[in-house]
Amino acid sequence: MRMWLVDPKLLCRQHLLGEHLEMHMFMGCIKNGTSLKGYIKNGLVEVDKILHRHNELADEMKLRGYCHKSNLDGEELLWCEGNVYVEKNIEDLKSRCKECQKRI
Repeated sequence: MRMWLVDPKLLCRQHLLGEHLEMHMFMGCIKNGTSLKGYIKNGLVEVDKILHRHNELADEMKLRGYCHKSNLDGEELLWCEGNVYVEKNIEDLKSRCKECQKRI
């Protein structure tokens, strides 16, 4: 699981939908009491941005004509922790995904 935090317009379909799913997975972990310590330590999630990021991704999905029916709740569960390195993620996306590379 990973939070890219890259402008959603730059993400290909696969990465846009994938990151959206992962916001739900992160929230599921929080609600189930599963530790996100490793994800936080490795710069893969900023816990306090999960809800906002989900909504950004959902908005982009709607702009592209995708169906979005999975709202995320649980704002009270989030605390401020983690640091995602967006520039590193942009380079990672460009190197691993030809579709994202075209969009970036």
